[in-house]
Amino acid sequence: MTEKTEIKDLTLNQLGEWLDGHGIKPYRAGQIFKWIYLRQTDDFSLMSDIGQTLQKLLTDHFSIDRLILKKTDISSDGSQKFLFELSDGHHIETVLMPEKDHHTLCISSQVGCAQACRFCLTGASGFVRNLTASEIVGQVRDVQSRLENPAYLTNIVLMGMGEPLANYASVIQAIRVFTDSNHGMGFSTRKITLSTAGMVPHILNLGQDVTVNLAISLNAADNDTRTSLMPINRKYPLETLMDACRRYTLRPRRRITFEYILMKDINDSQEHARKLVRLLHGVRSKINLIPFNEHSGCEFRRPETDVIFRFQEYLTSRNHTAMIRNSKGQDISAACGQLREQMRHL
Repeated sequence: MTEKTEIKDLTLNQLGEWLDGHGIKPYRAGQIFKWIYLRQTDDFSLMSDIGQTLQKLLTDHFSIDRLILKKTDISSDGSQKFLFELSDGHHIETVLMPEKDHHTLCISSQVGCAQACRFCLTGASGFVRNLTASEIVGQVRDVQSRLENPAYLTNIVLMGMGEPLANYASVIQAIRVFTDSNHGMGFSTRKITLSTAGMVPHILNLGQDVTVNLAISLNAADNDTRTSLMPINRKYPLETLMDACRRYTLRPRRRITFEYILMKDINDSQEHARKLVRLLHGVRSKINLIPFNEHSGCEFRRPETDVIFRFQEYLTSRNHTAMIRNSKGQDISAACGQLREQMRHL
């Protein structure tokens, strides 16, 4: 028997091409996608408007799988962390963050991470494998199915486990499913943010292949400090990274977000703030200042509150947009840098 393809690994156009190759009108792909993504259907035989012959053809060649939900943790701030098991027994974590009038979902792109950033728990676990497009898409689809009002989920951030640009093909594939406004999930490109540690070649490709918000995990404004925190800086130092940011295809009224995790006595001084201003000169940017989320066994500490505010004040006094982002879900280890593959014994 032919091994089945997970249908969520296909974009709408790819499914249409497959159907056309089997003598079926490509427009049927839109009907199928509506059943999968809008009606949350897992059984081709329930797709009442495509006919039994097509239902059987799809059943013979494709599957519609769910991730296995092993555990849900709920934070005091309302955030939810989902531990999903994959078909090979590995696990990923996905975090739902409720806002006043919408929800944001932080999704993973890899099991583990190879970047080995010193401040991040995910990297400490090492790299296992890339996620498939269907596993990336499945996180969003499966969380939507659990929401009382799925329409409240409007924002997706690729900031969970893994380096999205190191899994480029699957991530781009998933983004195209997310943003299919007619038959897919219908997310606005303005509501999808991809965060990278700085994989320069793919940064340049990204702006050409899809339209999303780009976030750079920066965390230092000089090479010595950044290299000590993020090994990727040896391969793509700040000069190379900033050149890519200046060349990145930015749509009108959009800016690159620079994420700067503030760590006590590491990168939180006024001199560091001055270096950051010089580094970002000429880049359409905004800065998210993220006070470090402390976790067991980590050497880094959160700066004092007055230090954090002084850092922000210097940036704003130099006409930079700088927001302090206190991560949600810290009490359930769901905050920035705290996700990791765990509970393989479940």
